[in-house]
Amino acid sequence: MSRFENLPPRSFVPFWMLGDPNLSKSLEFIEILVENGADALELGIPFSDPIADGPVIQRAAMRALAAHANLEACFKLLAQIRSKHPSIPMSLLTYANLAICKGENWFYGQCAKAGVDAVLLADVPTLEAEFFCQAAIQHGIDPVLIASPNVSDTQIQAIARLSKGYVYGVTRSGVTGANERLNLTSKRLIEKLKKAGAPPMLLGFGISKPEHVKQALLEGAAGAISGSAVVSWALEKPGELPAFIRAMKAATGSF
Repeated sequence: MSRFENLPPRSFVPFWMLGDPNLSKSLEFIEILVENGADALELGIPFSDPIADGPVIQRAAMRALAAHANLEACFKLLAQIRSKHPSIPMSLLTYANLAICKGENWFYGQCAKAGVDAVLLADVPTLEAEFFCQAAIQHGIDPVLIASPNVSDTQIQAIARLSKGYVYGVTRSGVTGANERLNLTSKRLIEKLKKAGAPPMLLGFGISKPEHVKQALLEGAAGAISGSAVVSWALEKPGELPAFIRAMKAATGSF
């Protein structure tokens, strides 16, 4: 059974790029996320062409690659995280090239061995997703698809059918990045996905403040994902990162 099936309602899920700024330091930052209230972890495997990511996450990927965070090193790091935190849901966000460069069975097999629960390949469109979803499921990994604000009803049905664990809902078209203001229009999309039988939606892209977490949950999302803001706080105000994570988690209960 996927650990995401036990994800608490109204969850906060921070993102971190494996290997940023180096392998040992990234493990320290991930510990801060867990210790201060993360309900689950979304972790990136660095890739040279992260087309779904904005500048903050792009730079994180480049730092990780410069620190030699290759696939093998990332899977070793994931196994360390799982060993220390056996129950926390853990998903990967990466790109299709990394899932097929050594064969999809090798990739998803390594995910399973390291204790990963779910994988989102950010550059795989719904029409091309079935191949990867089948490979993931064969290894006990939840395939996660993206649902954007302009998704069609036909795509909604496919996303609901193919996704396991959760659906990654995005607050806007475009790339990742922290927003000062968040104008959400996700309620109708969430309702359509629920009606189609999709797993719960976690909402990301632009979630950078506690009030954004609350907004996402009021839209009907099961949780909020924050990446660029988490990375920015860690780089610019590392001593304040624990308080930021606690505040983001606290917003899930501010109803």
